[in-house]
Amino acid sequence: MTYRKKLVALTGAGISAESGISTFRGSGGLWEQYDVMEIASLDGWQKNPELLQRFYNDRRKYLGEVEPNAAHRILADLEKDFDVTVVTQNVDNLHERAGNAKILHLHGELTKARSADDPNLIIDIGYRPIEPGEKRPTVARCARMLSGSAKLWT
Repeated sequence: MTYRKKLVALTGAGISAESGISTFRGSGGLWEQYDVMEIASLDGWQKNPELLQRFYNDRRKYLGEVEPNAAHRILADLEKDFDVTVVTQNVDNLHERAGNAKILHLHGELTKARSADDPNLIIDIGYRPIEPGEKRPTVARCARMLSGSAKLWT
C-alpha cells in the first residue's frame, strides 16, 4: 500500500474573487448592499422568502458565468501527489469544477438545497434560478418530496 501525504487547504473569499465572485465582507462586498440578517438568517427567510430566493438565484446565475481560476486548478493538481482536502468558506462550486474531490463547505453550497422538512434530504439544484413557487424535478426521492409536501430551503 502506498502512503500519500495528506494536505489540507483552507480557502475563503479571496480565492474565488479572482474568478469574479463578489466577496461578502470586503470593500464593495455584498454585505454593503444587503443586511446580513435579511439575507443569511432564518428570521430573514421567514420575513421575506422572495428576497432570499432572488438574492441566491442571482448568485447561482452568476456562478454559471464564471470559471475556476489558476489557484483552484493548482489545488486540484496537487491531488496527483497528495491526499488533498479543501475546507472552504465559499458557497460556490469552483473547487469541484477545478477537479478537487474532497471539499468541505463550511457555509453550504449555492447549487444545493436542503429540505426544510427533512434536513437529511439535500438536492442538487444546479445553476438555474428557482422561481418562487416553482417545483423542480429532482433525482431525490422521499415520500414527502414525491407528495409535494416538502418545502425546499433555497
